Amino acid sequence: MISDKTVLIVDDASENIAILGELLSDYNLKVATNGTRALKIVHSGVAINLILLDVMMPEMDGFEVARQLKTNPLFASIPIIFLTALSDVHNFIHGFELGAEEYITKPFDSDAVLRLVQNKLNVE
Repeated sequence: MISDKTVLIVDDASENIAILGELLSDYNLKVATNGTRALKIVHSGVAINLILLDVMMPEMDGFEVARQLKTNPLFASIPIIFLTALSDVHNFIHGFELGAEEYITKPFDSDAVLRLVQNKLNVE
């Protein structure tokens, strides 16, 4: 691991977690397969520097996770990047209204995601 930054990957698809995990292997990674688990990780006291958040998940969708995080002063400053198959304008706008830094549609370009994460975490 090169970086001391922690990225939380939240996705219910194991193949996406595997791809992102390999792509971001230089970071300290935390993984959640649903929104409820993601909130538990954030509330556990682990310092999260960035969240890659899927929207369509069981139990709690990514929009609700973002809403809860952004309305809590302790977690509102954590950057959120939505990575989702939802590509319509309504969802895109809704993601930004909830405080997302970026909104990337799946399938995603790995190099673009890596550069975006590096940019958001101010690392090279």
